[in-house]
Amino acid sequence: MGVHERGPEAVEVKLSVNGVTHVLRIEPRVSLLDALRERMDLMGTKKGCDQGACGACTVHVDGRRVVSCLTLAIACEGREVTTIEGLADGALHPMQEAFVRNDAFQCGYCTPGQIMSAVALLEEGHADDDAEIREWMSGNLCRCAAYPNIRQAIREVRDATV
Repeated sequence: MGVHERGPEAVEVKLSVNGVTHVLRIEPRVSLLDALRERMDLMGTKKGCDQGACGACTVHVDGRRVVSCLTLAIACEGREVTTIEGLADGALHPMQEAFVRNDAFQCGYCTPGQIMSAVALLEEGHADDDAEIREWMSGNLCRCAAYPNIRQAIREVRDATV
């Protein structure tokens, strides 16, 4: 028999998520997605492909969108993580409202990642036209093909803030 190898020992990690500090004891190789869902019970961020290809797990880290399945939780220490649960502040975020008004989801599985990506897209200034929106949202897949409605919701929020 071969030698049994052990994984890295758990370490204490402090994560600021949606303005709340969480102290976790996790292995250094735990993804941000797994820390959010399994340790903090924040189930809005979805686990899709677990390979960074679908965008269902998109969150913001210091205001930038990241796929949380490929981001180590320990790498987010000292940074602010915002999930779909933290996007609203007492009322739905304008993008969440626009998604509802424009029927920009069908099954809803990809919706949190789509919304997080759409909010960042506008903040990044990548929503001049449908081609640009399509390009900058291309990392977020929707199996129900609600893309036209998603683009409409993004345009609505873009035009309301101009």
